[in-house]
Amino acid sequence: MVKLLTRANLMSLEAYDEARAGFRARVMEHKKNRIVHIGENVTLYFEDRLTIHYQVQEMLRAEKIFDAAGIAEELDAYNPLIPDGRNWKATMMIQYEDVEERRARLAQLIGIDRSAWMRVGECDKIFAISNEDLDRETDEKTSAVHFLRFELDDASISAARDGAAINAGCDHEGYTYAVKLPDVSRRSLVNDLSL
Repeated sequence: MVKLLTRANLMSLEAYDEARAGFRARVMEHKKNRIVHIGENVTLYFEDRLTIHYQVQEMLRAEKIFDAAGIAEELDAYNPLIPDGRNWKATMMIQYEDVEERRARLAQLIGIDRSAWMRVGECDKIFAISNEDLDRETDEKTSAVHFLRFELDDASISAARDGAAINAGCDHEGYTYAVKLPDVSRRSLVNDLSL
């Protein structure tokens, strides 16, 4: 069962200012193992309790939020991004350096978020449930940022915990790639799972 963040888990603005450099270094090291590149232009950034804790602390710092209501609002916004033991949650970034190319590709890649998948061992592909907070595409284009949730069944969870390979990919007609996660990333994602 997921352990959500509460006010008790957060540092005050003053305490965070003092601890920020060390905490940030720890989180950046942790995040390295949770980044999965699918081809050259799509990247999944997998979230967990630590990455969300960092995001909340940074938001409180940036917005200078210290009152109980404001902190509760941030926790309500970010806690749903923490995996619950039966899923993986990721931010999908679609990246093209050239502005014109990006505009053209985002028009061609409508639906790419729903074509993203994860696969554990020989289990079935798990397609993403995307953008539950709001719609991120129009009839003309998709967004460069999507929020994905991959719901795993018991067989996939067991296989992952038993050491099966984990693959990620996209089956969009305009962007079809698959990658095997390096072992360090596989281990990090397995830590999100419980039976």
